[in-house]
Amino acid sequence: MRRWLALLVAATTSVVLIALLVPMALLIRSVAENGAMNRATAAAESVAVAVGAPDLELAVAQVSRPVTVFLPDGRTLGPAAPRSDAVRLAMTGRSVTAEAPGGREVLVSVRSPEGTVVIRAFADNAELLRGVREAWLALLVLGLALVVLGIVLADRLALAVTRPVDGLAKVSHRLAGGDLAARAEPGGPPEVRSVALALNHLAGRIDDLLAAERESVADLSHRLRTPLTGLRLDAESLRDPEEAERVGARVDALERAVSAVITDARRRAADREGCDATAVVRKRVRFWSVLAEDQGRAVEVELPPGALPVAVRAEELAACVDALLGNVFAHTPEGAALSVRLAARPPGAVLTIADEGPGFDRALLERGHSGGGSTGLGLDIARRTAEDAGGRLSVSSPSGGGAVVEVTLTGA
Repeated sequence: MRRWLALLVAATTSVVLIALLVPMALLIRSVAENGAMNRATAAAESVAVAVGAPDLELAVAQVSRPVTVFLPDGRTLGPAAPRSDAVRLAMTGRSVTAEAPGGREVLVSVRSPEGTVVIRAFADNAELLRGVREAWLALLVLGLALVVLGIVLADRLALAVTRPVDGLAKVSHRLAGGDLAARAEPGGPPEVRSVALALNHLAGRIDDLLAAERESVADLSHRLRTPLTGLRLDAESLRDPEEAERVGARVDALERAVSAVITDARRRAADREGCDATAVVRKRVRFWSVLAEDQGRAVEVELPPGALPVAVRAEELAACVDALLGNVFAHTPEGAALSVRLAARPPGAVLTIADEGPGFDRALLERGHSGGGSTGLGLDIARRTAEDAGGRLSVSSPSGGGAVVEVTLTGA
């Protein structure tokens, strides 16, 4: 766009300058020629005044330029000059100006008692064009300077337009790449500023819609996990072991499907890298505390007094906490106490969830195992969250009973 604007201004300026400078150049040449002819005419007329006087030769010698006088008897005074057709015409009594080899001649006819006297003054081409070439060169330099100045100004003006447009293009590419924090800086002409404001408004609206989607996904996960936990407890309370195992397997499959849908939706929703682990864990523990109170479970919580940034999205960390706490409620009897501890540990933080249930055994860990690597206990969600954040997941069963799950996260 800058190049096209520069070419447009150069073409427009050139046309205007040609229309202006060509007549001016012709006018300069005409003025120079008229000046030379006026000087030659003045010299001839100054000699014509002395025609008939005895000091005519002295007047010819004193004139400022060479002048030739053709007398009626055929003699000439001053520098020799050919008797051209214009001279013979002037001998008839007519003053004329005519082209001559190398310039122009001015012929002034004066009648005397002896006959017609013709005074010839000659202006050569150098005198006729004196100063014209210099003036034309000055006009050419001026025209080129004006064209260059016009191109520079057009480029500056084009840059004032193209730079904000390039910024808008970069912001749109960032938004298309998932960077919803990208915003355009309004600048340039009013129309471009209006487009930048509209793009920022669109980006904000997209961010709001995705935030609403994430909230809906989170709300869906919260609404589904509690009835799934209750359904699992009902399945485990069936008297028929085979029926209990079959229904429990169906519940496990349903829980894995729901967790996969929620996790995939959260991964597709772009968000800022990193979150405050303290705030996320506190919020999720508060949510599960309602169910713990209904089941008579004692909950011990230890959280850092301040913020603890980790390199994992808030939604993913919330899903990890929900999966681990859901395991506790699903696989420990009602009334079994649990504890949630979050502490800073280089290079980030460690989340520990322990319970006083029966603990893990190999059969339980392998229940519901699939080719996708799921254990059926939700530990795959926690493991993926830890690994995506550059950490790891460890599971242990102390000798005194219960289970301990540690999730190590990298600091943001």
